[in-house]
Amino acid sequence: MDKICIRRLEVYAYHGVYEEEKRLGQKFYITAELELDTRKAGVTDDLQASVNYGEVCQRMAEWTKKNRRKLIEAAAEDLARYLLLQYPMVRKVTLELEKPGAPVPYAFDTVLIRIARSRHRVLLGIGSNLGDRQMNLAAAIQLLDTVPDVKVLKRSPFYETAPYGYTDQPAFINGCLEIETLYTPEELLVLLHDIEHKLGRTREIHWGPRTVDLDILFYDDLILDTPDLQIPHIDLANREFVLKPLSDIAGTFRHPLLNQTVNELLAVLKKKNK
Repeated sequence: MDKICIRRLEVYAYHGVYEEEKRLGQKFYITAELELDTRKAGVTDDLQASVNYGEVCQRMAEWTKKNRRKLIEAAAEDLARYLLLQYPMVRKVTLELEKPGAPVPYAFDTVLIRIARSRHRVLLGIGSNLGDRQMNLAAAIQLLDTVPDVKVLKRSPFYETAPYGYTDQPAFINGCLEIETLYTPEELLVLLHDIEHKLGRTREIHWGPRTVDLDILFYDDLILDTPDLQIPHIDLANREFVLKPLSDIAGTFRHPLLNQTVNELLAVLKKKNK
């Protein structure tokens, strides 16, 4: 990916733990690398096809002066998020925030934090089998789309399917979503559970009836296995009610563990179930 780099932009700001830092302020330096595709701008010589680095400097300076944080960790985190939200064509931001006048009683050159934050492609499963199922799914998607750090990119058709696992319950309507997010997997899981809770989801029976169900199927090509979250979603390859709508929006996405595309997994499962 191409990069636009801004080295050591000098800003006078008021980030710090101590009252003197908050009152008097001090000098900071910002280094930013913005990753984006600059091919079109290079070929057409059109600024609209790229990011105006002069504007980026102005916005970083204004944000850093206006917003005050105790820690440079928090200042860097929030500034990186601000840049990603302001510039949709930027895929990744690598940011250094230097505090050369940090109150440390030793000789040193500078104190800095370096972070990298990016957009993530996530595939979600969505389903409902209680109440007005269509309305439940529409409400969940609308709630997702109102979160600044999440953008719904694609929606599959919805399919009515028989329940899986615990079968003594009403039929489901299932579908899949492709979203782009700035959240980590753990942060996204909290958001999804919050949306489920707002729409009346209770967790009384494993695989039981629910007003809405939101599952992380894939998160980029990440492989994650923790007590709270498994990515790719466990048993996905055996669930036609997931693979069928997923193939509508991401059929060529490759499972990072099984090394097969969604379309291939669906074809194998259909053949197996004949």
